[in-house]
Amino acid sequence: MKLYTVKEVAKLSGVTVRTLHHYDQVGLLKPAQVGENGYRYYGREELLRLQQILFHRELELPLEAIADVLDRPDYDRLEALKRHRKTLSQKAARYRRLIQTLDRTLVALEGETQMKDEDLYKGFEPEKQAQYEAEIIERFGEQARASIEASRTALKTWSKADWAKWGGEYAAVEAGIGKALANGLPADSDEVRALIRRHHAWVAAMWNRKPSREAYAGLGELYTDHPDFRARYEAVRPGLAEYLAGAMRSFAERELA
Repeated sequence: MKLYTVKEVAKLSGVTVRTLHHYDQVGLLKPAQVGENGYRYYGREELLRLQQILFHRELELPLEAIADVLDRPDYDRLEALKRHRKTLSQKAARYRRLIQTLDRTLVALEGETQMKDEDLYKGFEPEKQAQYEAEIIERFGEQARASIEASRTALKTWSKADWAKWGGEYAAVEAGIGKALANGLPADSDEVRALIRRHHAWVAAMWNRKPSREAYAGLGELYTDHPDFRARYEAVRPGLAEYLAGAMRSFAERELA
C-alpha cells in the first residue's frame, strides 16, 4: 500500500498542512500510521475519507457534524457520493446561470448589447443573501444592520460606470494578491500591503464607509470561517483565503485606527 506524508497529501489535495494537522488533532482524519520520526503517513483509505470531508465542507457541513456522519456504523460511502453528485449538479446549474448573468452584464457594460434591469439578478438566491446578512449581524452585532442598509441604499445609486470601475478594480486586486501568494511574498510585505490598501478602499466603496480596524480584520476572519467565502477564494488559488485574511489583519493592525 502506497503511503503519503502529510506534505504529499497537502500537495495532492490542496488542503494545507496545518489543516491536516488540525483534522488529526480533533480526530476527524487520523493518519494510517505515525513513524518513529513522528511523521504522519496516509494511505488510500485516508485519502478517500479526506475526499468525503472536502465534499461535506463544500456542502457547508461543520466539522463536528462531518465527524458524526463519517463515523456512523451505517455510513455508505457510495451512497454519499451519489448524494454529493446530485447536490453539486444543482449547484453547478446555479453557477452556470450566474456566469451567464456575469457575461451578459460585461457585454452590456462594454456597450455591445442592451440588458433588461430584471436580468441583472438571474441566478442569485435572495435567501442566500439574507443568510449572509444575518450571519454578519450575528457576528458584528446590531450596528451591522445599519451598515448593511446604508450599503444597499448607496449601491442603488451606482451607475454602470461605477460598477465597471469597482468591478475591474477588485479583479485587479484579487489577481495581484493571488500572484503575491504564488510568488511566496509574506502577507505583511510592502507589496501585499499596497494591494490590501486598494482592497480596503474597495470595501469602503461597497459599504459606503471606511471599515474600522475591528470590522476589516473581522471581514478577513469571515472569509476563512464561512464555507462559501472560503470556497470562493480557494477556487482562485489554494491557500488564498488564509493569506488574504492574514494580510487584512496585518494591514488593520498597522494602518487603521
